[in-house]
Amino acid sequence: MNKYGLNVLIIDEIVNCLKNNNYSIDDNVRSRIETMIESIQDDNQINKLDYVIDWFNKKREESDMIVEEIGVKDLEKWNIQKESGNISHESKGFFEIIGVKVSNTFDREVGKKGWTQPMIAKNPGGILGILMKKINGVPHYLLQAKAEPGNIGKLQLSPTLQATTSNLLKAHGGKRPLFAKYFDESNNPKIIYAKWQSEDGGRFHLKSNYNMIVEIEENKELDIPDYFIWITLYQIKQLLKIENFVGPHVRGIISYL
Repeated sequence: MNKYGLNVLIIDEIVNCLKNNNYSIDDNVRSRIETMIESIQDDNQINKLDYVIDWFNKKREESDMIVEEIGVKDLEKWNIQKESGNISHESKGFFEIIGVKVSNTFDREVGKKGWTQPMIAKNPGGILGILMKKINGVPHYLLQAKAEPGNIGKLQLSPTLQATTSNLLKAHGGKRPLFAKYFDESNNPKIIYAKWQSEDGGRFHLKSNYNMIVEIEENKELDIPDYFIWITLYQIKQLLKIENFVGPHVRGIISYL
């Protein structure tokens, strides 16, 4: 018997035990039990954990992205508005840097006097999505080694799709993000999770992203670039033990599981 078959037997035993003790069992409870089993053993059918770690570290070493700090006035296609001092992109997309004044803050450490600060605003949000595919019956999640200018180590393990509305509409003049079509709800009946979730209110003003987990058919073949990799939930949780390895969006999405 393979591990998948053994897992099914274990899950059935747990379900039967709960039923015998008068617990109410529905699809959601069974799904939670499946996720628990999924989280406690390395059943990756393609890549073992050591390989995933070596693969990611190699991607970091190979990254030739250079990030230099420059003055705001030296930014290309970003403008400082004369009256407000806000910073925005000439396309009117992406985001804007605004200032806010916070008052009546009795429940904060500064007391009632409040404070002022810059914030990232006017960002309509985007999609943070992970593709899931069962390989030999075992759920695998497609993540990418994604370079961002503010990342420690340049790359972090990121969702399959990490795109703002401006990215999806190609406001940057580039290509539409890979795998974006699979996160179109009208075309995909197998959506495991899809909810708007708010971002850090200390830096972002009224910002949320649409978090998604979408399952594709097991026989679906994808053209996957070498900076993407299939890993299991167990492996993701093990990689969380490594500092600055797994990006915040992956952590947020899998919190549902």
